[in-house]
Amino acid sequence: MEIPFKQALIFGKIRHRKNSVKVTRMNIRTMTSKDKSAIMRLLQNTPEFTPAEVVLADEVIDEYLFNPSESGYFILVAVIDSKIVGYICYGPTPITEGTWDVYWIAVDHEIQGKGIGRELMTAAEEKIQRAKGRLIVIETSSKAGYEKTNLFYQRMGYKEACRIKEFYAIGDDKIVYEKRFQGSDR
Repeated sequence: MEIPFKQALIFGKIRHRKNSVKVTRMNIRTMTSKDKSAIMRLLQNTPEFTPAEVVLADEVIDEYLFNPSESGYFILVAVIDSKIVGYICYGPTPITEGTWDVYWIAVDHEIQGKGIGRELMTAAEEKIQRAKGRLIVIETSSKAGYEKTNLFYQRMGYKEACRIKEFYAIGDDKIVYEKRFQGSDR
């Protein structure tokens, strides 16, 4: 049995009657090969991700599973009642000192807003800091449908570092967020 990296209590309506509130235990642990199909379903059911982005995520996951220590990626999953409900993929940025990227984060859209994304991001940030990370960079879209995503990053303390107009497509800017850790203030 996999030992969880982190456990958290999640408060909210998770698969229960409309007005009920239940305390649910969530584990955050390293991804295993048994998790891949659940993660792929999660990504395919996330409306913000295009089919091409899901294909790319699949390739990254395969690279990670083939050789986790050499892939340059780290993947954590959030599990509630033996079900994968969230995932985060991150890694050190090549040819930098202490800079890391968060490549993907996704939470089951039916239970978003319950703190699962926050717990996943916090777990990744803790691991990055332990690895002497000083800066996290996240690239995302400005297109319609990404408002909650951008608000999530801002609430997690990420600051918009730059915006490249119409990077992905006409009307779809690339937004780059950054978060610096102690001793790396700007």
